[in-house]
Amino acid sequence: MKPVDTPMDNDELIRRDLSVLWHPCTQMKDHETLPPIPVRRAAGAYLEDLDGNRYLDAVSSWWVNLFGHCNPHINAALREQLDTLEHVLLAGFTHRPVVELSERLVRIAPPGLSRCFYADNGSSAIEVAIKMSFHYWRNLGQSGKTRFLNLSNSYHGETLGALAVGDVALYKDTYRALLLEPVTVPSPDCFARAPGRSWEEHTREMFRHMEAALERHAASLCAVIIEPLVQCAGHMRMYHPVYLELLRAACDRYGVHLIADEIAVGFGRTGTMFACEQAGIRPDFLCLSKGLTGGYLPLSVVLTTDTVYEAFYDDHRSLRAFLHSHSYTGNPLGCRAALATLDLFERTPVLEDNRRRAARMARATADLADHPHVAEVRQTGMILAIEMVRDKARREPYRWQERRGLAVYRHGLRRGVLLRPLGDVVYFMPPYIVTDAEIDLMAEVAREGIDLATHDP
Repeated sequence: MKPVDTPMDNDELIRRDLSVLWHPCTQMKDHETLPPIPVRRAAGAYLEDLDGNRYLDAVSSWWVNLFGHCNPHINAALREQLDTLEHVLLAGFTHRPVVELSERLVRIAPPGLSRCFYADNGSSAIEVAIKMSFHYWRNLGQSGKTRFLNLSNSYHGETLGALAVGDVALYKDTYRALLLEPVTVPSPDCFARAPGRSWEEHTREMFRHMEAALERHAASLCAVIIEPLVQCAGHMRMYHPVYLELLRAACDRYGVHLIADEIAVGFGRTGTMFACEQAGIRPDFLCLSKGLTGGYLPLSVVLTTDTVYEAFYDDHRSLRAFLHSHSYTGNPLGCRAALATLDLFERTPVLEDNRRRAARMARATADLADHPHVAEVRQTGMILAIEMVRDKARREPYRWQERRGLAVYRHGLRRGVLLRPLGDVVYFMPPYIVTDAEIDLMAEVAREGIDLATHDP
């Protein structure tokens, strides 16, 4: 085997990759015609391959990167931590980074979220939240509460518990026989609103389905789980914050927990630090990951209330403890990266600057609303989505087998922009250091790609 510093080109690394690797979320046969991109290094908003080609990371490497690749402040914090403590078990031990991170998360989270439970990734955080909710009701003697309520088109991860409480058929159908069966109500997705209806009107109207389900099933429900404001993996569908306000009140009324999955939308993506803030509500469980470490290391956390915490607090012989665990829970390197990420929010006006960037994204893509094969350009904060359709008037989608979005992806790579559409939805979720010129480039390349993908000879 060659030393790691031996010069190598794209073709060689691709060949070696395809002989040993199985990539995530990929039909590997596709790589016969569309090879993986070997990344040698990254800086700022750009990735660079072994042949020196650069790619603008318009999707923040699966929505994790907040402040650019190889951010100097996060790099320095990790170097210091690496020379101090790389890892220690969190059962019976503690360390400064995890304590300080927990204190800071409690300070910035919606008031009342006072306890932090750590895991390794977003799916694991969802597992923690649903197990904790179920176990809470069991500890209170309400053993009839065993089910969860979700929204259609929702996505919460790939582990079996997280998959069970989602509703994207592409990921779920194959494994349905292995999964818990949730109660599912129609999403308030505003793409489906009637002509002339505002986002708020449509969202309020759709809440009747949630109200009816809670009234019918409350006695058997542990919790409602929801992605606040944006159903990201569900083709970036969006809805009005009033739904969260109505849902919080209904959950209180019917005695059901509220789990907010802010794994993708937390840390400024929707325009506020947490999406729940836009409705002025506090969930019973707040799940965070992805941007938590600025895109550096896998780490997740579930924040919950003292009420939930106290339901598990008892003598050992009561067998009420929450025994869920991961080997790398509260890893010091991950916690230190997260602390450095929060430093950047505190030291610079990130959310204010993002409002300007979001407005630039809107202006740069405004003309696409008139494209004959674009049904909608929608936006929530730093998330912008462009939905391609066969028939604009009827909003008739393309057949999924045509893979129109893949054509946009291929064009983006040729032009040096990483766009990874969700089906036929082209979206931007860039790091918060993106410049006006880079936003304009993203829009230009997306426009070109959509023209190519929707042109039928």
